[in-house]
Amino acid sequence: MIAREGFGPILTGLAVTIVLMLLSAWLENGVLSVFAFVAALLTLFIVFFFRDPERRCNRQPGLLVSPADGRILDVERIPHHDFIGGEASKVSIFLSIFDVHVNRIPVDGSVEYVKYRPGKFFRAFLDKASEENEQTEIGIITDSGQRLVVKQIAGLIARRIVCRLSEGDRVDTGARFGMIRFGSRTELLLPADAEVSVKKGEHVKGGETVIGYLTTAAAELEDSSQAENVEL
Repeated sequence: MIAREGFGPILTGLAVTIVLMLLSAWLENGVLSVFAFVAALLTLFIVFFFRDPERRCNRQPGLLVSPADGRILDVERIPHHDFIGGEASKVSIFLSIFDVHVNRIPVDGSVEYVKYRPGKFFRAFLDKASEENEQTEIGIITDSGQRLVVKQIAGLIARRIVCRLSEGDRVDTGARFGMIRFGSRTELLLPADAEVSVKKGEHVKGGETVIGYLTTAAAELEDSSQAENVEL
């Protein structure tokens, strides 16, 4: 499956490749043949980049799945976030050009706001990219009233953030909501008491890898586990 944002670049790449192949054959020009070969390779890479595989999503109340594919850059505490209303845990994910770049919803809820902010284009794995790079911030309120934030952050090469969400939208865990083209960063900001189950350096899959649990969900799972142990 190919992400919808990839149709235009892929068709453009195919058209350029075909034209160069026809011209090289008609003119018997070896240089044009090389260009056609390079265009074909670039088109194949574009197809690879815009791939959008299906994912099996574990949907449980309060369970948080990764909003993106990539490597965990850091799990840290930040002193305050206005939407969350206090201290927050921040999970930063770096997406290389080889990762799937489709972004997914981490938990069931509704979109409270979507804010786009222009900025710079530092390398996405640098700490300053989190605050200074071009980005879109999405505030989500879960069905149980808890607040969290997903941030799409552009990188050095990525120059277009796609977000298909609007204020008031109902969102479901694992649903696709956008992407960032060609290398980027995605962050998840959670209430400070949320249980984070990933560590720095781990590779995660969007919509599939469990990032952690909101407090109420963690408590419910623990109670359920204790009840099962008593019955046994």
